[in-house]
Amino acid sequence: RQLDVEKTAQENIGEGSDLIKTPGGTKHVVGYLQEFNFTPERSRTLVRFLSGGERNRLLLARLFAKPANVIVLDEPTNDLDTETLELLEERLVAFEGTVLVVSHDREFLNNVVTSTIVFEEEGVKEYAGGYDDWVRQRPERSGKPEKGAAEPVQKAESSAKPAVGSQSSSKGGGEKKRKLSYKEQQELAKLPGEIEQWEAEVEEIHTAMGQPAYYQQPPEQIVAAQNRLKELEENLARGYPRWEELEGLAE
Repeated sequence: RQLDVEKTAQENIGEGSDLIKTPGGTKHVVGYLQEFNFTPERSRTLVRFLSGGERNRLLLARLFAKPANVIVLDEPTNDLDTETLELLEERLVAFEGTVLVVSHDREFLNNVVTSTIVFEEEGVKEYAGGYDDWVRQRPERSGKPEKGAAEPVQKAESSAKPAVGSQSSSKGGGEKKRKLSYKEQQELAKLPGEIEQWEAEVEEIHTAMGQPAYYQQPPEQIVAAQNRLKELEENLARGYPRWEELEGLAE
């Protein structure tokens, strides 16, 4: 489904709701879009005013908001800017299901895939790792029988994934995970309650705005409510990622 250019980025994702159910749990739409590098202001911008890169990131946000076990992509890196490409790689690496992708982008394959299916003269063969790993394992390139490729495959599997980013390498590097400071513990204890209060106030303002008599108020009161709504949405946009970050450190 294409984007509705006469609706905002937030409306295209939320479809009338401020909350969205994602595979990672229920999130505020503005907070979720922030994961795709949308500021709260850009989240409220009509799609027809967004750049091509922003529209691509919005399409990615909609794709990864839906529950799925399999994702099939045909040349997904075509016409993507660097920022959107990095987001796509991060999301695919974190995806817990199966990704089937056809691509001529060798670096993208090296960063994302764990298995490569190649159409060769002898038939279809599967190799562990990405493009460079396939090159190392091919008997005609290595000069060794195929069974001798076991050692390079192991090395490729242990070194390819950290190339996606430092976050991946830190999980498997045996480094001791930093513990929450006392201040961060206090912040984590308060944050869920604050988010709940912000969400309740947002819902209250939206309910009030839906009443016919709402716009009979003095203009300054309407403006004050709109400013407060904007402030609350920004609080939520910061609060959700921070909560997830602190929860991750506390595990």
